[in-house]
Amino acid sequence: QVQLVESGGGVVQAGGSLRLSCVASGRTFGTYAMGWFRQAPGKEREAVAASSWNGRTTVYADSVKGRFIISRDNAKNTAYLQMNSLKPEDTAVYYCAARKFGVNVATTQVGDYDYWGQGTQVTVSS
Repeated sequence: QVQLVESGGGVVQAGGSLRLSCVASGRTFGTYAMGWFRQAPGKEREAVAASSWNGRTTVYADSVKGRFIISRDNAKNTAYLQMNSLKPEDTAVYYCAARKFGVNVATTQVGDYDYWGQGTQVTVSS
């Protein structure tokens, strides 16, 4: 079992940046693949970025490529999402997630993840 806690959300103007953090409990964080997802009001949860267990394989949604960067520090049990050049359409609740199996793969499927954080709100004003 692992618990995930996100932080770093807030209100930012378009063009600005935020860095989200996801701290995981337990000693086995380094064995999990990680992902960041978001959900806007009235919309389904969608993938933003994902990372293999060691961070060597990453994948991004087309909408955030070139603007967002997923990273992790296994020694600190923490995953990050650096978000640059933010747009109003990036407004959503952002969730981090962890998966136990197939950890060499960076997957963007919601159903592939075993553990979820409670989310952090990101609001981008125009």
